Amino acid sequence: MIIAPYIDHTLLKQDATAKQIDVLCKDAYKYGFASVCINPCYVSYAKQILRNSEVKVCTVVGFPLGASETRVKTFEVACAIDSGADEIDIVMNISAAKNGEWLIIYEELSPIADICKDNGIILKVIIEATLLTKSEIVRAAAVCCEAGADFIKTSTGFAGGATIEHIELIQKSIPEGVRIKASGGIKTYDFVKQLINAGASRIGTSSGVNIISEAK
Repeated sequence: MIIAPYIDHTLLKQDATAKQIDVLCKDAYKYGFASVCINPCYVSYAKQILRNSEVKVCTVVGFPLGASETRVKTFEVACAIDSGADEIDIVMNISAAKNGEWLIIYEELSPIADICKDNGIILKVIIEATLLTKSEIVRAAAVCCEAGADFIKTSTGFAGGATIEHIELIQKSIPEGVRIKASGGIKTYDFVKQLINAGASRIGTSSGVNIISEAK
C-alpha cells in the first residue's frame, strides 16, 4: 500500500525550532506527504520552503483544548489564511459537546467553514474522540459535517490517540464527501494500514519517515 499521500507530516511541539520545521518540510517534499501540520507561527516559513512543491501547509486553530472563544478562533483562522495556510485543523468546543450543547458547536463552526470555503481552504474539525462517549462521537461528527467540515479528525494527540473503533464510528456518522483524519499515537505501518482500511483518508503523525521506512 502506498501511504505517503495519506500522511500529514506533523510537528506541533511547543519547543519546535525553525531548523526542525525546515527538516519536516524537506522530508515531506522528499517522500511526497500530503501536508506538513505545524503551529501557526511557522506557517509563512513553511509556505516559503514548500513554495515550489505540491505539499500543503496545514496549521491548527483552538489547539489543543478547543476552549477559545469563537471570535478568537475566527481570528486565528483569518490569520492562518493570511499567512498562507492551505488547510486548517480546528478543535471544536469539546466542553459544549460534553454539555450536549450541539447548537453552540454548529454556530461556531458554520461561519468558519464558510470562510474556509470562500478561500479554498480545507477544514478539518478535531472532535477529540477519546474524551467523548460513543454516542457523543456520532453526534459530534454529524454536527461538524452539518456545519461544513471537510474532514472529521479524531484527536489532537494531547488527550490520547486514534483507534479503529473511532474511525468506524465516525465513518457511520458522516455523509459521502466528508473524509476522516486519524491522528494521535500512530507510529507503525501496520496501524496506518488498519486505519486506512477502516475509512481514514488522512493520517496525522510525527512518525511519517519511520513509517515509510518500515513500509519499504
